[in-house]
Amino acid sequence: MPQPDDTPADWSERSTLLAMLGYTRATAVQTATALGPAASGSAPLATSPLMTAGAVVNHLRWVDHWWIEHVFLGRPHQAPWTDDDPDREFRLGAELPLAEVIDGYTAQSERLDAELASIDLDATTAMPIRDGHHPTLRWVLLHLIEETARHNGHLDVVGELIAGRPVS
Repeated sequence: MPQPDDTPADWSERSTLLAMLGYTRATAVQTATALGPAASGSAPLATSPLMTAGAVVNHLRWVDHWWIEHVFLGRPHQAPWTDDDPDREFRLGAELPLAEVIDGYTAQSERLDAELASIDLDATTAMPIRDGHHPTLRWVLLHLIEETARHNGHLDVVGELIAGRPVS
């Protein structure tokens, strides 16, 4: 599998932001894939029974949906979590085959990247967030880079505990 690449196509702000988001996404997929299908549902942290490779990747998929499709574009909320089950996307990700989770995440990422390609970075979200603010697409992309990178650290820890060695 080729190594994820964080080099933008050009050095514009848009290209750099999308390259870094793509890099963090590809790193998550690569780390989860390296564990293999049998390990994707393994939760090696006793205090975090939902922290599996499949669960983390599925969470990332739905976080992208939430921020881009719901908050930014104003589309209906379709993420699986509810007030009664706020971790449902983690639970589902641990139960689904890893290949299905990765395919869903990858297909959605490609579709969303194509949709965002022509939207100005200064465009604001359709839905307000904290205190009624409508952040820019730039902020949403930076937030998703941060969120995905943070969860890549979780995947590294889960992977190392499962494999007994670094996996990425």
